[in-house]
Amino acid sequence: MKKLFGTDGVRGIANRYPMTAQMAVRLGQAVAHHFKHRNRRTRILVGKDTRLSGYMFESALAAGITSMGADVMFVGPLPTPGIAFLTTDMRADAGIVISASHNAYQDNGIKLFAADGYKLPDAVELQLEKLALGGDGPDVLDQQLDPERIGRATRYEDATGRYNVFLKAAFPKNMTLDGLKIVVDCANGAAYKVAPTVLDELGAEVIALGNTPNGTNINNRCGSNNPNIAAARVLETGADLGITLDGDADRVILIDERGQRIDGDHIMALCAPWLKERDELPHDTVVATVMSNLGLEIALRRHGIALVRTKVGDRYVVGEMRKHDYALGGEQSGHLIFRDFASTGDGMVAALQVLGIMQSSGKRLSELTRVMQALPQTLINVGVASKPPLNSLDGVQAAIQATEQRLGDEGRVLVRYSGTENKARVMVEGSDPRLIQSCAEEIAGAFQKAIGA
Repeated sequence: MKKLFGTDGVRGIANRYPMTAQMAVRLGQAVAHHFKHRNRRTRILVGKDTRLSGYMFESALAAGITSMGADVMFVGPLPTPGIAFLTTDMRADAGIVISASHNAYQDNGIKLFAADGYKLPDAVELQLEKLALGGDGPDVLDQQLDPERIGRATRYEDATGRYNVFLKAAFPKNMTLDGLKIVVDCANGAAYKVAPTVLDELGAEVIALGNTPNGTNINNRCGSNNPNIAAARVLETGADLGITLDGDADRVILIDERGQRIDGDHIMALCAPWLKERDELPHDTVVATVMSNLGLEIALRRHGIALVRTKVGDRYVVGEMRKHDYALGGEQSGHLIFRDFASTGDGMVAALQVLGIMQSSGKRLSELTRVMQALPQTLINVGVASKPPLNSLDGVQAAIQATEQRLGDEGRVLVRYSGTENKARVMVEGSDPRLIQSCAEEIAGAFQKAIGA
């Protein structure tokens, strides 16, 4: 069982174990050792979002990597999907992202990509853990190279431009965004330069929000965590839509011209039929997680499209897509993978696909999203002091069973622990909003009584 890596890399409070400078040095050494190239110098690409602690981890990782004789390629603040793209585009042996995604600035994380731009499988993360934690036997990271064999660190100033070109290529070549007014909220995060620039260069009138990061305001009352701010600006300015990103821009929540929130499920529901009509949806299948609304499944079924569900986490969605060669997948939270363009969730790629459909069809976003009617769904997060097996919590199990009996065939219950936070997530779905809220609160209360923080 992994001790450092969760569902999306290593994550925690900055300067508290495991997110310490010392551990970052060890992880940098482990990455350099594991991905060491036999016939040439090993090159590890390192990018980050805009958190204050990013500077500390950037330097610590570089110290570990270069001490093992590998070279570091710094690309500065860029979206997580941008690091995935650049890892492949710049022929690096691995890519490292310093980010805690949608979390507050006090948190940070370390995520890894292989040379092909995909996140590492569990087995490789386990190997890196053993190296970083010492494992069994001699510590291979303790070797001391001669001074002339130490690696170099180089900062690449053209990285942002490369990613901008990549994003624009994900938009139909024969179209522009001329005539569209777009609000984009960058969450004071990694896309604060990229997103407004790309939309502007494609011809849109851009109203940028959350584009003044100061190290501590990432995700703070802005971005996809708080889409109401962008929604208000859409209504105020008469914009055609709003794009809200999270801190590392791997997820997106859209806002239609009426100020209504459009989540990942609705985006998949409108994009999948469009792709199928153009023979760009292999096997007529979309991949989502167990958290996706039952309404998505119903909407896709009307178009002869199957829905495959995975565990929560975009890495599991991508894994299923790669295994069966699917092209579209994602999460309700806004992680959307258009695999013809990107190897991981990319908020801007997803937004550009929707914009392409809008321009091609001549329809407003509110018209396009009518394809799906979401069933009422309640999600309650409960802070927990520990994460024992769910089947060992008798009170919680009793509450779940009672809910399933009350809902019958017209709803479902999903209970799980967060992979990145000390929280239990309780989701109840059904046709009666009051009933599902009551059921979710009962299960949440059972959690609070059993293991509440």
